[in-house]
Amino acid sequence: MSDESVRRALRSDASLVVIEAPAGCGKTHQGADYVSDLLAGGSNRVLILAHTHAACSVFAERTRGVGPRAEIRTIDSVIAEIATAYHAGIDVPADPTVWVRQREDGHAQLATKVARLVKRYPMIASSLATRYATVICDEHQDSSGDQHSLVMLLHEQGSRLRLFADPMQKIFKEKRLPGANVAYSWDDLANLAGVSEALDVPHRWTSGCPRLGKWTLEAREALKSGGKVDLRQAPPSVHVVYAENLAQRNLDYRLHPDDRKPIDVFEKRQSSLLVLTRHNDTARALRSFFNRRILLWEGYTRSALEELIDGMQADQTPESIAAGIVTFMGAVSTGFSPTAFGDRFQREVRGRCTSRATGKPATLQGLASLVIGEPNHHGVAKMLKRLHELVETDPVFKDIKLDCHKEFWDAVRLGDFETPEIGLADLAHRRAYSRPKPPARAISTVHKAKGLECDSVILVPCDLKTFPDKPDARCLLYVALSRAKKELMLVVSHSNPSPLLIF
Repeated sequence: MSDESVRRALRSDASLVVIEAPAGCGKTHQGADYVSDLLAGGSNRVLILAHTHAACSVFAERTRGVGPRAEIRTIDSVIAEIATAYHAGIDVPADPTVWVRQREDGHAQLATKVARLVKRYPMIASSLATRYATVICDEHQDSSGDQHSLVMLLHEQGSRLRLFADPMQKIFKEKRLPGANVAYSWDDLANLAGVSEALDVPHRWTSGCPRLGKWTLEAREALKSGGKVDLRQAPPSVHVVYAENLAQRNLDYRLHPDDRKPIDVFEKRQSSLLVLTRHNDTARALRSFFNRRILLWEGYTRSALEELIDGMQADQTPESIAAGIVTFMGAVSTGFSPTAFGDRFQREVRGRCTSRATGKPATLQGLASLVIGEPNHHGVAKMLKRLHELVETDPVFKDIKLDCHKEFWDAVRLGDFETPEIGLADLAHRRAYSRPKPPARAISTVHKAKGLECDSVILVPCDLKTFPDKPDARCLLYVALSRAKKELMLVVSHSNPSPLLIF
């Protein structure tokens, strides 16, 4: 196995080629180079399917200059496009994104409906296969049974498939719904392929720390085979800090000042840094841990904003909207708590701002009046914009701190649109095609960091609760370890360490 053998496999006459692609081993380079050769050779159009917008961004950067004939899409967006065209036949609205947002597992339900439709009517797959002679699937290990079925239906209708996957990066759990296709077997897929190859050269670390790259691949093999990551054999660029989490609240994070000193020293000297953790609540806690000097990487989803809009559409009374605003602010910021602001704000809305008030209550009345006057997304946008002005100018509001800046301002921007649905669709379209990147120094969950790389990484906490000896935790640990190109710091609990580590 080598880079050259993978290169030959991609360009072979085989209709189905499967490449096992560990993180950092040149998958995107190989894929982008193959796309360039295809288009230079006269291929009409190539479809590149990914599972996250972050992966789309990386592919777009590597294929810059090849022109619009290389379409880079998330597989969910293709499913939504098919659903839009045939919405009546699968009993969803003309805009299925609203239908998806209003349901738990909405994307999975839509994928099941579309997979059934395309299987029943092969002409749909045939039309797509005619348009896209070659389909490249990135991170195919994250495909659900229905997503995989859709791709294979394109293959049956004539599309050549090139599938890149790494079973050790399968970190998104799939909940199989009634009527859905069963998850595919990686081994069965590799046996079905005309050519099956694997990448094994750690290119990500060539200009950083080659020893770290070699150790990371060894860690992958250990985790894959049921073993443990040996920190005793780690290169000098892997720093291990032993520290106990003193926080009493679940998923919060706090250390003794002496324990955190080496972490602060490491963090402050990094210009390119990802601080990774497993849970969203811990990521939020780490914002405070680092004195808010490191921003959160919010990714591409806006779950708190969507929840606010869905609640507003279900009940457009000022009272309901005010409650939604308080919940939204709790999700995207600190300081706007019920006791500090939220309860009085909602009381003023319920009382229609009729009580006599001065000082802080009077200011909250002003905010409440905006919602009472326009109990819709326009009023919400005006209230949030005014709240931000108060945070900037009024000492009473100075303790309100934004964690999710982009999500907050997206809520404000919704006021520019006729309906919240139009606004959400426009904002999502802008995010998809502007392909935003995390700041140079960011805090992120491991899930949102998948597909990213950075000079240095801090992984915290490495304890039993975060990384137990379970298959999904093994994959999650490997994804986290493989983000760093130069230096890696692991914050390990001495009293309750992850059983996946030897130290």
